[in-house]
Amino acid sequence: MHTKAQSGLSRISLSSKSPALRLLVTVVILGLTGASPGEAQEARGNRLERKANKIGRELKKRHLPHGTVFDPVFASPDSNEIVDYQHAGDAAIWTGHYVAAESFHYAATGSRKARANVRRALKALKLLVEVTGNDVLARAAVPVGSPWENALLVNLTRSHIFRSTVNDAEYYWAGNTSRDQYSGVFFGLGFAWELIPDDGGIRALIVEIVDRLLGYLINNAWTPQMPDGTLSTTFVGRPDQQLAFLQVGRMVKPERFDKAYKEVRAAYGKLVKIPIDLESTDPHGSYFKFNLDHINLVHLLRLEEESEYQPTYRAAFDKLRATVGSHDNAHFNMIERVVDGADAARDKNTKAMLREWLRRPRRIGYSDMSGTHAACGEGRACEVIAIVDRVPTDFLWQRSPFRLSGGEGGDIEGAGIDYLLPYWMARYFGIL
Repeated sequence: MHTKAQSGLSRISLSSKSPALRLLVTVVILGLTGASPGEAQEARGNRLERKANKIGRELKKRHLPHGTVFDPVFASPDSNEIVDYQHAGDAAIWTGHYVAAESFHYAATGSRKARANVRRALKALKLLVEVTGNDVLARAAVPVGSPWENALLVNLTRSHIFRSTVNDAEYYWAGNTSRDQYSGVFFGLGFAWELIPDDGGIRALIVEIVDRLLGYLINNAWTPQMPDGTLSTTFVGRPDQQLAFLQVGRMVKPERFDKAYKEVRAAYGKLVKIPIDLESTDPHGSYFKFNLDHINLVHLLRLEEESEYQPTYRAAFDKLRATVGSHDNAHFNMIERVVDGADAARDKNTKAMLREWLRRPRRIGYSDMSGTHAACGEGRACEVIAIVDRVPTDFLWQRSPFRLSGGEGGDIEGAGIDYLLPYWMARYFGIL
């Protein structure tokens, strides 16, 4: 059983003392020079870490035109000239994943740059709350007049586009916000709270974002409404997601959200496994659902004290892992590492998966492996496809490892968060 005290990340790090002790010793040794221990460690890093640092620099340079994660479109597959941006509709979810990645980066190395990256990303997420005018989460926001405003106005045809003013600056913002965008944000906020010290107002930003987003959801029957009156989604029927957000809420602001969590838990806590069971009946369709399940259940389970509901949460997570545990997924493996602790075989495999990821192209081209892999269904391989061969995509771990074809035109670059997040988690837990 995992008690709340046992599952706190600061305590988990001390249960695997080598990373923490290495950092402490480095702090002492470098104290006289004034150098950041994280920067010194990164300079001495191995190939995997050099790649992580390079991907991180490229992400900051090319994927954050206005603070949240967009994917650049180049003039051609061989060009480095950015002519547009795509995938802005998922800016909130991937910025939340980026916050988690850089939080583990800071916790593993003490890097001041990583801490600054978290702070900037949190400010960008705060804007996605402010820009809607009613504490609903926007998918993305772009200043009016930005050369990249077409990323919203043209490319996001499925979303409602609105215009508003924040601090005397005008923005276009994308609505029609889905549950996955909220899940990504709370996923990142939960880890940032525990892994980043209260420096530069970081915790104040987290409190404000959680307070506003969660307060709105509670007060509006867990159903976000756009300024034009349309309902973009609902969390009704997803007790796992409601309770995961409330777990983060009561950790961050217990005086407001502890009671709310316990009320929802008493009403729906024993139903948490139902949506996981339903989703697990189809391990191939809408595979991104399994990413959402992992990023919600990790906070729901690890932050739960010993209670009559904990076995239900545990059963839901076990069902999820039984469904996808053999899918060679480094991100899902690291979520399991947070919940269950070390496992030598799993952690060794995760390290190998990260090496395989580095052999993949960053540009999202098109791939069709129908003629090279046996099929056991329409567009589906019979066996898990090797990581290096899987179809190009933005975030590898939310795509089915059985998928035989897919991708785009080769002129869009993925942000690389699908490497950074499991890599820095692995560094934090001493796997690498």
